[in-house]
Amino acid sequence: MKMSDLIADFIGEMLSDGGGVAELQRKTLAEQFDCVPSQINYVIETRFSPQNGYLVESQRGGGGYIRIVRMMDDKQRTLVEAARGIGGRLTQNGAAKLTRALVGARLLSPTEGQLLLSACSDGALAEVDHNDRDRLRAAIFRCAILGIAT
Repeated sequence: MKMSDLIADFIGEMLSDGGGVAELQRKTLAEQFDCVPSQINYVIETRFSPQNGYLVESQRGGGGYIRIVRMMDDKQRTLVEAARGIGGRLTQNGAAKLTRALVGARLLSPTEGQLLLSACSDGALAEVDHNDRDRLRAAIFRCAILGIAT
């Protein structure tokens, strides 16, 4: 794998871990990958450009940083808002209703909806104490929706 690919993958992981935002220091990243800072610039300019769906902010100077923000389209934004609105508990019936609504609005494909329902079903959560299922179901549903959105 090329150095540029390794750096891009690393920044991509930072974006995923940071919910679509990554802050990095060019010098620190260059030291980590044992390359020159201009290689970091090249990766950012070619892989994380506005044309590729990213905003890049740069603050130069001693404590300078680069902030990369993944821009979301309307579908992604709607899915993120749906995930945020789930709350701490979700019944199997509630998950089914929400999934049907998301599939009906074409925010999820029918296959994604079916997989989500299967993962959140009482059958899949049978080994979990009945009192904890709705809480776990909400967490699974939320994480799956955020995963699909990003």
